[in-house]
Amino acid sequence: MVDVTGKVATHREATAEAWVVLPPEARAALESGTNKKGDPLTVARLAGLAGCKRTADLITLCHPIPVSGAQVDVGLEERGVYIQATVKTQAPTGVEMEALTAVTVAALNVYDMLKAASKAIEIQGVRLLAKSGGKSGDYHVTAEGTE
Repeated sequence: MVDVTGKVATHREATAEAWVVLPPEARAALESGTNKKGDPLTVARLAGLAGCKRTADLITLCHPIPVSGAQVDVGLEERGVYIQATVKTQAPTGVEMEALTAVTVAALNVYDMLKAASKAIEIQGVRLLAKSGGKSGDYHVTAEGTE
């Protein structure tokens, strides 16, 4: 684990995204609202928030940090379920892993809740969209997909 003892706590923020691509039968199961486990989008949002808070337990060398704010948005779009998470902290290390964990855990929950309808569901496009703060500075994905 990297020693961050001498680093100054600063405001840091990170945003990540993921897609859950749904075959027609899985999309139909989601849209029908008859899932025995409940609403996949609501459960995914809550799971993403929980995953964000448990990142240091899941990512071996990740520091436990105080998350001061987290938002996970989950919505059904033409391509499938779109998930975006933004995480904030005041700490000596960043929150990129918390944002990435949030969208990944949310996506896994969508899969879990719809797998009875189709095993062909795909989780795609997990990536960091933006980060700010810290020694390495800001990072933002542009329309071309690079900084």
